[in-house]
Amino acid sequence: NVDSLEGMIRLVRAVLFLTLCFELGGVVLSFPVFVQDFPPLHALWVSIFHSVAAFNNSGFDILGGLRNLIPYHDNVWLNLVTCALIIFGGIGFLVWDDIRLKGLHWRRYDLQTKLVLVSTASLILGGAVLFFFIERSRMNADMPLGEQILVSFFSSVTPRTAGFNSVDTAALSDASKLLTVILMFIGGSPGSTAGGIKTTSVAVVLIFLFSGIRGRRGAYVFGRRIPDDAMKRSGMIAGTNLILALLGALVLCGTQSLPLADV
Repeated sequence: NVDSLEGMIRLVRAVLFLTLCFELGGVVLSFPVFVQDFPPLHALWVSIFHSVAAFNNSGFDILGGLRNLIPYHDNVWLNLVTCALIIFGGIGFLVWDDIRLKGLHWRRYDLQTKLVLVSTASLILGGAVLFFFIERSRMNADMPLGEQILVSFFSSVTPRTAGFNSVDTAALSDASKLLTVILMFIGGSPGSTAGGIKTTSVAVVLIFLFSGIRGRRGAYVFGRRIPDDAMKRSGMIAGTNLILALLGALVLCGTQSLPLADV
C-alpha cells in the first residue's frame, strides 16, 4: 500500500530499525534469566536466538530436550518478555509505522491499525480467559492461581504462529487443543512476521456476518464503511485456508493411525 519509492524506502528503514530495537531489547531483557542456568557466553547466544525466534514468530527452540520454555513456566519476567516479542512481531510493521507517525492519537489511526489493535487484544484476552477456565481443574489444577494466569496468558499468545510452549502441549485437553488450533489458524496481522489468515480477515468476516444478521446494508466499524471488495478478499482467504486445512486433515486421518485432535 506504499504509493511511492520514497515511501517504500522509508518503510523499509522503519522495518529494519524496529526489528533491531525489539530484538536487541529482547536480548537485554532475557539475558538475566538465561545466565542463571548457562555460562555467560552461552547464555548470550541463547538470549539472541530466543529473542529473534520470538519476534519472528518462528518459535524455534534452542534449549533442546523437548523442554522449550516448560522449565520457565513460572518465570514471570521471561514469559512476559517472550509474549511481548511475539505480540510486537505479530502486530505488523504497517501498524507500528502508523503509531510511530501519529503517536497515541487513536482517532487519527488508519482503519487497519484500529482493527489490528482491537482484534489482537480481543484474541489474547479472550484466549487467556478460555484457557484459564478450561485447564483450571485439569492440567493446571496443581498450580497456584498466579501460575495458572501466567500459563493461560502465554498459551493464548504463543499459538498465533510463535510456537513456543510453557506447558506440555500434548497433555492439553481436547478443548484447549481446539482453541489452540483456532488461534493458530487466525495467526497474526498483515505485514507482520506471523502467519495465519490474519486478524483483519477474521475481523472483516465477523463484521459483515453481524451486519447481515442485523439486516444492515454494508458493514461499518469505527465510523467507516468497509468496502465489499475487502469482504470478498477476506472471505476468499478464510474459506480457501479452511478448505485446505480440512482436506489435509482428512488425508492424514485416512492414511495415518493418528488421533483426530493431533491431526
